[in-house]
Amino acid sequence: MNSPISVRDISAAEHLAWLRTQPSASFLQTPAWADVKKEWRAESVGWFEGEQMVGAALVLHRSLPRIKRSLAYVPEGPCIDWSSPRLVELLRALRDHLTSKGAFALRIGPPVATHRWGTATIKAAIADPAVRRYDEATPDVVEPVGTAVVAQLERLGFKHLSPDDGFAAGQPEYVFQVPLAGRTEADVLAGMNQLWRRNIKKTLKNGVTVRVGDASDLPAFHRTYVETAERDRFTPRGLAYFEQMYAALSAEDPERIRVYLAEHEGDVLAATVFIRVGEHAWYSYGASTAAKRELQGSTAIQWRMMQDSLAAGASVYDLRGITNTVDEANPHIGLIRFKVGTGGEAVRLAGEWDLPLNRLLYKAFDLYMKRR
Repeated sequence: MNSPISVRDISAAEHLAWLRTQPSASFLQTPAWADVKKEWRAESVGWFEGEQMVGAALVLHRSLPRIKRSLAYVPEGPCIDWSSPRLVELLRALRDHLTSKGAFALRIGPPVATHRWGTATIKAAIADPAVRRYDEATPDVVEPVGTAVVAQLERLGFKHLSPDDGFAAGQPEYVFQVPLAGRTEADVLAGMNQLWRRNIKKTLKNGVTVRVGDASDLPAFHRTYVETAERDRFTPRGLAYFEQMYAALSAEDPERIRVYLAEHEGDVLAATVFIRVGEHAWYSYGASTAAKRELQGSTAIQWRMMQDSLAAGASVYDLRGITNTVDEANPHIGLIRFKVGTGGEAVRLAGEWDLPLNRLLYKAFDLYMKRR
């Protein structure tokens, strides 16, 4: 007979110890991420079958103004066995625990894939004027676990958040990943398109160097990032945010976060923030200068991060979010082509889901966020 499943508060040390027994987890589910997201109240919780720990989560709480009730957010989590036959019990145990803590809604982002599109399929979709979005192109792989999770969430009353919904989803539903498991550097290079391989050779010929920096290099990264933000018209985060992220993640594990800089004759051409948890490596933030673009600093830095991911035993190199578009006219198509050149795949995740625990407060919060 199965032991009952319960959820209870755990310490950051217990949380981290459990994560270290797992192949990988999102960096948004590490205890250290609580120190990055200071504007949220955070707690670590664990799932137990009897006395055996079978899951963990970082829960971020955002309170309603003047009311001691919160939205409980589990970004890119929780870290549970999503293929478990006891999934309903696992999710209900979390719901009950957070309801007792005064949460008016639960938001989760199951870290499971539902669909995958390979490079040949993506190229064909871009070339086809009848296809505008990934979800209009036939996927190469439909993942049974992810598909089952989505169906189960719908049955349990969870509401799928699309970017068009009120207080929209915070984490990307579509990402681009380069599979690394069982591959060598030569395999990864062979999987790239001709332009990528040619540009990697060009960076070596032109004397572009890539180095791993430290906290003292964050201002140089940030200057490049602010220049990129002005060019691409997005609002940049402040330097203090990256300093806090670097300090928190590196204190938890010295191998967790890195700053990379691609340089040429003393000039920074590109700079990135790289994060790794177990077998999952992320290109988290990236920036490049307009000067010396022909030297391909961005290509050099990506290739170095992929090489280091392979050397660290990572099974996936994650280029994070992409928009759900393969439309030639879309302004993001250049970035999509750049990522497609790596020979990776577009991956649709289960996305973010809300479970209202108090429908009146949930509706009030939705209206509050829409007005902001």
